[in-house]
Amino acid sequence: MLPRGRPRALGAAALLLLLLLLGFLLFGGDLGVSAASGAGEPGPRDASPARSCHVSPRREAAESRRPRRRPGAGPGDHNRSDCGPPPPRPSKCELLHVAIVCAGHNSSRDVITLVKSMLFYRKNPLHLHLVTDAVARNILEMLFHTWMVPAVRVSFYNADELKSQVSWIPNKHYSGLYGLMKLVLPSALPTELAHVIVLDTDVTFASDISELWALFAHFSDTQAIGLVENQSDWYLGNLWKNHRPWPALGRGFNTGVILLRLDRLRQAGWEQMWRLTARRELLTLPATSLADQDIFNAVIKEHPGLVQPLPCVWNVQLSDHTLAERCYSVASDLKVIHWNSPKKLQVKNKHVEFFRNFYLTFLEYDGNLLRRELFGCPSQPPPGAEQLQQALAQLNEEDPCFEFRQQQLTVHRVHVTFLPHEPPPPRPHDVTLVAQLSMDRLQMLEALCRHWPGPMSLALYLTDAEAQQFLRFIEASPVLAARQDVAYHVVYREGPLYPVNQLRNVALAQALTPYVFLSDIDFLPAYSLYDYLRASIEQLGLGSQRKAALVVPAFETLHYRFSFPHSKVELLALLDVGALYTFRNMSSWCCLRPSPSICPMLQAWTSPASAPAPPIVTASRPSRMNSTRTCPATMGLLPSNTSRPCSSPRAPPETEAEAGWALPLVLALGRHQGNPACPPPSLLFKLFKVSGKGWGGASVGWGLPLAAIVWLGSGLPLRQPVWGWFPHLQSFIPFS
Repeated sequence: MLPRGRPRALGAAALLLLLLLLGFLLFGGDLGVSAASGAGEPGPRDASPARSCHVSPRREAAESRRPRRRPGAGPGDHNRSDCGPPPPRPSKCELLHVAIVCAGHNSSRDVITLVKSMLFYRKNPLHLHLVTDAVARNILEMLFHTWMVPAVRVSFYNADELKSQVSWIPNKHYSGLYGLMKLVLPSALPTELAHVIVLDTDVTFASDISELWALFAHFSDTQAIGLVENQSDWYLGNLWKNHRPWPALGRGFNTGVILLRLDRLRQAGWEQMWRLTARRELLTLPATSLADQDIFNAVIKEHPGLVQPLPCVWNVQLSDHTLAERCYSVASDLKVIHWNSPKKLQVKNKHVEFFRNFYLTFLEYDGNLLRRELFGCPSQPPPGAEQLQQALAQLNEEDPCFEFRQQQLTVHRVHVTFLPHEPPPPRPHDVTLVAQLSMDRLQMLEALCRHWPGPMSLALYLTDAEAQQFLRFIEASPVLAARQDVAYHVVYREGPLYPVNQLRNVALAQALTPYVFLSDIDFLPAYSLYDYLRASIEQLGLGSQRKAALVVPAFETLHYRFSFPHSKVELLALLDVGALYTFRNMSSWCCLRPSPSICPMLQAWTSPASAPAPPIVTASRPSRMNSTRTCPATMGLLPSNTSRPCSSPRAPPETEAEAGWALPLVLALGRHQGNPACPPPSLLFKLFKVSGKGWGGASVGWGLPLAAIVWLGSGLPLRQPVWGWFPHLQSFIPFS
């Protein structure tokens, strides 16, 4: 006879057994793991990182009922995030190889954003293999040389030499021939290179690239290509009526991110393989629609054993018909974002704002902050880095000029031809206007483009964020957007000082004409000055002289808005000419209507009204002098018949020099042979003095001529501040 409480205990035990049996049937016998992971938290035995991502409980429960497979092993796993055990990371100092095809100005800017995102997260040394055209190489070679990022090597490959291998393939994709060049990487890259990650220029990393490199460990003995499944229905052929895509395995694969086992592809005869497949498909298809991606998919359809599917988070595709939400809605974190729509950041997607903000973070990120060492990984320093560090170490912080000496040693990142640029056709006497500016002078660009129809080379001192503002400014201006002969070169800001000579030398080095005209950004040349200078050079035969000079008169106004004069009389009426200051034997005179004997420099500028307009009018910054003395004649307040000294002859020279409203500016027009150059400072002084016929110099009154030097010789790049605004004239020009 059973005790009274025994039936209840047996009933509870039977219920428990029934529940256990039901759980066994539902979860396939893996009760411990399913119970722990189904709640979204690892159990005590699962505290070690057995999973590389977390998904929603509903998805987790559904996944747990499926048979366990290696990540990416079957078609159902192509578009899933990798929730299996993470592959082993590469060793701390293992060199990772990355290949990118890049051509043109716009693509070069995209590469910089991609590289920023890689450098931000990376923990390994990188070797970038860049397949470029001549334009991109000129840009990126200068950029990486001046960026000086530790533990980053860059090798360039000439894309023009590879064109013949793919030019026979008709391609409707906007990338053109360069979009097919990933097909020839196994033969183009060095034979000793066995592994490489291949990237499109429009991808952005959100994780350490070494995690992607680690996925090579998942390859079987026969697999040679790692790809993420295409996240749209493109290759299913149901996007629109009569849509006929290239053959693909299932949804196909996207080639924005590729892992290539180059050694295995070479052994398998990759070049012959893709060529035969492409020729066969082109018998029935008119052209490729998605460039190399179509051919990769056709080869994989025929040889499925070549491909290793990668987790979807390594290529989240934001195309027009994307199904990427199926991936990122269940993944805990994204690894790579791919803007694979022609609309790029303007693509239609309900979550595009999130992805756009992530991209803009790196677009405007200060690249100077990425010059950080990989501690514990010895690597060869960038060229010149050791000498630079030694020079910086020798500086004395107690030196009053420490900040200037430090700035002198600073290597600024330089991005030449920041925007698309068409070089001018070669002309024997052509002249390029060269100037430099910062963000606060952008408003001068439109007026300058209207006044100077010839080529220009402009250096801009900007931060990474300001460079993007400048880009938007150009795109929004019909005047500036239409000028393809203006080359803009961005020198990225670093330090508190303005490196005027480095900016000028950058713009000089990129001038492509035989002559250069150095100007300040506030100067507006006469509409006819470009043609006048070219004609003068030809008529005077200055091209055959190594050292010659032209003097270009310049006039100043403090008004930014005015009607540009078309004659000298209009100019004088506009400026309300006051007085000219000249310095001879430390004394000065002013004159409202100067005679040639008193003011010889004005003789040529007081000719009849029919004479052409003066070459230059400058809309000037306010005077940087702090003098409390003013001259009534300087302000146009003296009677018209007045001619008397503006100050006592006993006044010290320094005071006299500060009495004017403006000081001389120097403009240089230089013979451009090989390395563009300016004359040494002493020669500039000599030319200036000779131009005044023994006259020491001039501090200019309200609206009167400034001295401008036009240089036609060759010499050394500017290394001293030989022109600009000078607080004391006699410190600039030696007196006789």
